[in-house]
Amino acid sequence: MDQIIKRLPPEMASLTRAVLAKLRKLLPGAVEMVYDKSNSLVIGFCPTEKASAVINSIGVYRRWINLYFFEGDTLPDPEGLLQGTGTMVRSIRITDARELDRPAVKALIAEARERAEPPLNPKARRKVVIRQTRRAV
Repeated sequence: MDQIIKRLPPEMASLTRAVLAKLRKLLPGAVEMVYDKSNSLVIGFCPTEKASAVINSIGVYRRWINLYFFEGDTLPDPEGLLQGTGTMVRSIRITDARELDRPAVKALIAEARERAEPPLNPKARRKVVIRQTRRAV
């Protein structure tokens, strides 16, 4: 995955590495499903190699990262951090990895992790699965 991240502009590569480090601590044992798309890099954090079991994912864009929640319409969000009006997916825009240190953001991630089916095994070894890579032109 590092080769994919290296292709990002330096400031986004740095932000992506910092966000991944924090999410790996908050979602220990998750399988990281990587989709290197033409306009974004998407990394899903799942309890298994089934993408449909995703707990959270990040979408890395040119100027920010979106942290996605797949039960966003039902998660308790007293601070109103979740953006979007979808019936399932909501997100938080991340421009600084320290935003993941906010208690309200940690609470949202913890609640999403608690709802995971199957449950996340925090003792499982981290695994990265590259599902889609951009084709060289």
